[in-house]
Amino acid sequence: MTSANQGRNLASLLRERLERAPATVEDPSERLDAGALLSRADALAAELRRHGITPDEPVMIGVGNRAADIAAFLGVWTAGGVAIPIHASSPAAVVETLRAATATRLIVEGATGDVTKVAAEPPPQRPLLDGAALVILTSGSTGTPKGVVIGHDRFAAKLDALQGMLGFTPRTDTLLPLQVTFIFGIWAGLLTILAGGRLRMMPKFTPAAVRAALEDGVTTAALVPTMLRALFASEGQVPSAPRLRQILTGGEPLGGGLAAMIGEAFPDAGLFDLYGLTETGSCDFHATPEIRAAAAGTIGLPTPGVEFRIDATTGELLIRTPFGMLGYLDQPDLTAASFDDGWFRTGDLARLHPLGHVELVGRAKDIISRGGNKIAPMEIDRLFCGHPDVAAALTTGVPDPLLGERLHVLIVPRAGATLDAGTLAGWATGRIERFKIPDAFHFAPELPLGRTGKADRGALRGWINDRIEKP
Repeated sequence: MTSANQGRNLASLLRERLERAPATVEDPSERLDAGALLSRADALAAELRRHGITPDEPVMIGVGNRAADIAAFLGVWTAGGVAIPIHASSPAAVVETLRAATATRLIVEGATGDVTKVAAEPPPQRPLLDGAALVILTSGSTGTPKGVVIGHDRFAAKLDALQGMLGFTPRTDTLLPLQVTFIFGIWAGLLTILAGGRLRMMPKFTPAAVRAALEDGVTTAALVPTMLRALFASEGQVPSAPRLRQILTGGEPLGGGLAAMIGEAFPDAGLFDLYGLTETGSCDFHATPEIRAAAAGTIGLPTPGVEFRIDATTGELLIRTPFGMLGYLDQPDLTAASFDDGWFRTGDLARLHPLGHVELVGRAKDIISRGGNKIAPMEIDRLFCGHPDVAAALTTGVPDPLLGERLHVLIVPRAGATLDAGTLAGWATGRIERFKIPDAFHFAPELPLGRTGKADRGALRGWINDRIEKP
């Protein structure tokens, strides 16, 4: 079957590159060269065919950031299937919920290549999956799984755009603690392989393991800000990184204070702060060191091929891109509601700087209403991250019978710093409107994280509510 969704195929692209520009993929227990990757992929593809895989059939892969996971992706694509990565440690009840939501009957154990067939009949043919490479599951704001369908051709084109921007080579040595259940981890891994480089996968992030890899000579590190904060907060001196030339980050706000710490610790490494959504193909905006110098606190400029506009009424950032999703799996109404005449509604509130840089000011759903005043929590985060003794800050609203909501902020001090609420409130006075001064300051060694390992305002709200003294 052919359709407008079809074009280049990631299986063909990867196989061609592995044959002429051999890459290596490794984890702490295993190293696979190009030949081993292809051999394992072919074995899995043969097993899937034995189980009767149909064209564009979704196949769930249990991944744990192991080298074998890459072979599993390639095996599913070689067999003509659509890969649905889930974490290998997911509880059985979660796996069954996701399996039912995606109508999957074939489940692959990424580490071994074993295939389990949980239903006799294949799922119904879905035109949306024609030419699809991935279904990436994202909970969004509701917690209900949404399957973001990513096409082979569009993702291949996005990889081309990223390669033009980042310039990976056969000498690229990438550290990847980001899970390959997320689009950031997937593209960073595939881009390294397509360049013929070395990919070091980290099943579990620890500051000690990252330090060891940096000292061992990685050239590129893909780390979300939470991981970078943990690296600087851990005991010991900043690690040497003799070959580090690129730090790729995103998924949550970076903050000026953390960016400065990274610049001081790794002066020879370019810091790329990347903003994007799974639905838009990831990496829609980039803030390079040069962009941050000209427009600090912004997400920078759009990456090649990406267009944007800001809704004049709501302030919402909308994106139009040739690399975006084909749609949400089995949710046509949600797909239609997510677009405005071809522009994807990000849910992020933004404003435009004079030189064309874009600054995020918050999420539409996160806006705090304090005494009738609307406050974007990201603005408060950014303010306190600019304090020289603050490593991180996260703001949320907590219900209040008088004002509707009160403004609470959690502060993570820099190592060795001593901070208190009075000092911070005094510092903020004159830098921001009085009604935006937090009603309460909290202090902790780290920010609370959500299910995806990112700093999470909902988790912060629960953390605060647990500590509020009940009348």
